[in-house]
Amino acid sequence: MTPRSLPAGTDTEIAIVGGGLSGTIAATVLGRAGYRVTLIDRYPVFPREFRVEKIAGDQIEKLRRLGLLDRLSASAVAFDEIVNIRRGRVLDRSHAQHYGIFYDDLVNAMRAELPETVRFIAGRVNGLEAGADRQRVSILGQDAVTARLLVLATGMGDILKRDLGIERRFVHQRQSMTFGFNLRPVGASAFRHPALTYYGERITDGIDYLSLFPAADVTRANLFVFREHGDPWVKALRDQPRETLIKTLPGLIKAFGDFEIIDKIESWLTDITVAENCVRDGAVLIGDAYQTSCPAAGTGVSRLLTDVERLAIHVPQWLASPGMAAAKIATFYGDPVKQAMDAHGLHLAQFRRSLTIDNDLRWRARRQLHFSRRRIIYGMDTISPGLVARLRGLRRPAAEPAT
Repeated sequence: MTPRSLPAGTDTEIAIVGGGLSGTIAATVLGRAGYRVTLIDRYPVFPREFRVEKIAGDQIEKLRRLGLLDRLSASAVAFDEIVNIRRGRVLDRSHAQHYGIFYDDLVNAMRAELPETVRFIAGRVNGLEAGADRQRVSILGQDAVTARLLVLATGMGDILKRDLGIERRFVHQRQSMTFGFNLRPVGASAFRHPALTYYGERITDGIDYLSLFPAADVTRANLFVFREHGDPWVKALRDQPRETLIKTLPGLIKAFGDFEIIDKIESWLTDITVAENCVRDGAVLIGDAYQTSCPAAGTGVSRLLTDVERLAIHVPQWLASPGMAAAKIATFYGDPVKQAMDAHGLHLAQFRRSLTIDNDLRWRARRQLHFSRRRIIYGMDTISPGLVARLRGLRRPAAEPAT
């Protein structure tokens, strides 16, 4: 493909600030489409960072459409069954493709897919300017980058967005906490199940679920909790993780096997936020830079992949004519597919929280129905597998996470 000529005063068509998952995938997709893309991130090799560690559900199909599934498959640990348990009893078993992978391994695997049309710059961005014709990215100790379009994939950071007058609205501060740690079996060569989801046993525990799955050469644990950061239970988990887990989830060892925790406990406190005043000349926000997601809901990767897919549809229309006025950018934020996914993410975040900790009569009844229905369908599977197969072929409830 013959490179397009650049307007005077620009040295790239698209500058993407932030080389995490959303920025890297956006750069790959747009670069493969033939655009001159410059991806800027402070890290030449993405460092260890506790974020998404399991890929499943619609995320797999989206990665396949984007031509990135083969790279994921080669870098992650695949598994296709999860045993789901609550209060020591099996709810059901999930049968679908899943991949376990540490976030830094995921990002670096996606970076390996960057085409030659993408220039990567390792450096700290210390200033942004956006306008109707040209965007400017200042990089500490390096020449500035000028572009027709600026894509911000800066995650939850606010400093650079403020340069453009963009703020964020809190939908729910300190919405949830996520903990990550590694396990190995005690008294056995392996755990009873390669992957298991153990749901919280009591409302007062504030635990949505503990997800155990293979990643790299360890068994990885992701624990999703609706508690305050200063809660004494949180301190107890950090100080005595094994003892605290056994006390809080007394059926866990019987279901999964005895364990010890290796390495440190990592944690992540989530605020649910949405960007405001973001319809601006020249710049567009994707992924967490626009809207954050509840980790327990599992919608973060789905949302960022949707953003990338929709951005790839709008960019050709934007670059086909001079300028990059806010009216062009508004078509991305107004995209009905993007809006539906964003709304779904907010809905699911509230649903997971309410299902876990709300104690009014309505939510107690809904919680009972939610788990009873799963157990009943699983029980029917032993009697009529054909009927259950048809039921499973129906649309998955919108509020059900991909466990």
